[in-house]
Amino acid sequence: MNGPIVIAGGTGFIGQALTRELKSRGRDVLLLSRGPSGSRDGFPLVHWDVKAGGGAWAKEVGAAQAVINLAGESVADGRWTKNRKKMLWESRIMTTRALIDGMEHLSPRPPIFINASAVGFYGSRGDEDLNEGASSGSDFLAQLCRAWEKEAVSAEKIGVRTVRIRIGIVLGRGGGALAKMLFPFRLGLGGRLGSGKQWMSWIHLDDLTGLILFILNQENIRGAINATAPNPATNEEFTKTLAAVLNRPAFFGVPGPFLRLALGEMADMLLTGQRVLPKKALALGYKFRYPTLKEALIKACH
Repeated sequence: MNGPIVIAGGTGFIGQALTRELKSRGRDVLLLSRGPSGSRDGFPLVHWDVKAGGGAWAKEVGAAQAVINLAGESVADGRWTKNRKKMLWESRIMTTRALIDGMEHLSPRPPIFINASAVGFYGSRGDEDLNEGASSGSDFLAQLCRAWEKEAVSAEKIGVRTVRIRIGIVLGRGGGALAKMLFPFRLGLGGRLGSGKQWMSWIHLDDLTGLILFILNQENIRGAINATAPNPATNEEFTKTLAAVLNRPAFFGVPGPFLRLALGEMADMLLTGQRVLPKKALALGYKFRYPTLKEALIKACH
């Protein structure tokens, strides 16, 4: 099919890496932007207004090989006040709705829609092994991811193959969660959060973009797929490994009550976790470039 791969959220940490990778493979990319139409770093931008639906941006695009949705306000930027929760919700639900509305106007309709989600879908599950068939949790993040995925599934009704990627903690240079961790760790002030027993399901940025490309090229993939490495780590294991990679001590743990006082409900995201496994990706034949935490952190930090 002629036409570009359309990406919403393409100027973010994951989106920038994905657009570079697609370009290196000779794929045409078009970014949806809340700013004016034009170009950025050699990629065409098309203005879109989420509240206006998708008809306007779709008219400018005409046709697309795929639509990828990486848009959404960061869950880690600020306390989860009532207004903040509303912003987190609307930035995902309304954006996804506008993308599906736009796909209805594309001619022909794209064969695939990839919608970001998160491992927060599963909620806090202790040591339970979680694959794509596991049920959803009940906390705020789980409810948000469940509603987000429900919205995305609507694309199936207009004949577009839909894949929901449940993304873990993304490790890569220059952004994401790791960028916020590095400063205290490099000063020797890093340490575990709470008990340190909570699971951290992670993935290297190169594997996340690699998995998205794998999905684009495999016509039999649809539904939910976990975008996590096959070796999740506890927070304590993660802390020790990061400190070793940086050759720094990691003595300064942060007590759970302090985090809850400082961050409110958002602290639950740091103090609880889920042990998420990429059962579907492995079964389909995806080969992880960085399957273990140490090699992923070495790549991301140096």
